Amino acid sequence: MKSRVLVVDDEESIREFLEIMLKKEGYEVANAEDGLKAKELLAKRAFDMIISDLQMPNMNGLELLKHVKENYPDLVFMMITAFGTTETAVEAMKIGAYDYLTKPFKIDEVRINVANALRSRNLEVENRTLKKELTKEYSFQNIVGNSEAMHRIFDLIKRVSMAPSNILITGESGTGKEVVAKAIHYNGPLKEKPFVTINCGAIPEQLMESEMFGHKKGSFTSAIADKPGLFEVADGGTLFLDEVGELPLNIQVKLLRALQERVIRRVGANEDIKVDVRIIAATNRDLEDMVKAGTFRQDLYYRLNVINIRTPALRERKDDIPLLANYFLKKYNERLGKTVQGISVEAMEILKKYDYPGNVRELENVIERTVALEGGATILPESLPPIVNTPTGRKMASSHEIEIGPDGIDLDKVLGQIEKELLIKAIHSAGGIKKRGAKLLHITFRSMRYRVEKYNLGTMDDEEGDEE
Repeated sequence: MKSRVLVVDDEESIREFLEIMLKKEGYEVANAEDGLKAKELLAKRAFDMIISDLQMPNMNGLELLKHVKENYPDLVFMMITAFGTTETAVEAMKIGAYDYLTKPFKIDEVRINVANALRSRNLEVENRTLKKELTKEYSFQNIVGNSEAMHRIFDLIKRVSMAPSNILITGESGTGKEVVAKAIHYNGPLKEKPFVTINCGAIPEQLMESEMFGHKKGSFTSAIADKPGLFEVADGGTLFLDEVGELPLNIQVKLLRALQERVIRRVGANEDIKVDVRIIAATNRDLEDMVKAGTFRQDLYYRLNVINIRTPALRERKDDIPLLANYFLKKYNERLGKTVQGISVEAMEILKKYDYPGNVRELENVIERTVALEGGATILPESLPPIVNTPTGRKMASSHEIEIGPDGIDLDKVLGQIEKELLIKAIHSAGGIKKRGAKLLHITFRSMRYRVEKYNLGTMDDEEGDEE
């Protein structure tokens, strides 16, 4: 859509010149002879930018600027000034004008300044809109759940979001730890500041220090330019350390220093950089056991664990399964362009009986798969994947307890079924990525590919891919 520009000047020749030039650049242009006429136009039509003369009868440029900033804060304002009155133009910039143009005009100067001003305005509006959307998306009201366990989480989010203290979120994989971290950030005083995530288990050890703290040009072979670390990127906001239990000990030492002294040092640098960052860490591992085993520093653990939030496993809040299932049904109807109207009572009962070792993430994967393959208006029991829909699958997923009757069992067949079901679960949890699925099962990439083909489980992507 064309940007709309309002030209305000008491000289008709100036108005005509700017209108012709701006229209040639592809803008929609209107004009007014003074500030009062401009006010009338602003009340009737929406504009993206005003170019206004400083000296005008009835209402001058400064008065118009003040009116615009009070009533149309997203409208970018550029002042026109004659030679010798630049001091007043600078005063206008202090009030909120983007820039000023000096008469007589240079066409290229006007063209470039207008384009830059509108680009800057559009970016500001876009960033503000995105921040509002993020705040809404990660408000605690949009974390789905009505169980007692989730009400405790909601209450904690309300209380801790206003505090600057470091937070440690613990819980099994797939329980929504990152969603809780974002809800804390976007419901507190830092919501306009950056929220930056580091997945401590996904970055190779040799790159972790550079990712966290940055590096100087030439500090190692591939360091072709200075690079700020994610601590610097998150300055003033929140740094989310996902899978913090995966950090190697040498990085734990440097992280501890950053938390204690609020300074970091880029790889290859000699000077410290001050940072003001609120840390939220998450892990599915028992850090206390790791401290006892000597694989996680006790002093770092205490620094991170100022406030602890435990996200409950889905099997601990089964009353929330219908809410979550219908939430994901709506989500994947929209995303996949489907019109599945609901989940049958029988299918919902089956969903409620399953223990979900992969927690909310696994339930989401089950619903996504079912919606993608569903050809009818309602999800029926036969639509659900075998691991959820069969007693054997449910038992294997929850405990792997298989009784041996008087006639015995076919061990190879049972082990094959267990292997197949675990592969299906890993595929769901890995989002169809072979390397990630292999990592979840602690097997090699080649072994994963062989087993997927052996059980005819469809195709998976070879590469890591992007994570949501």
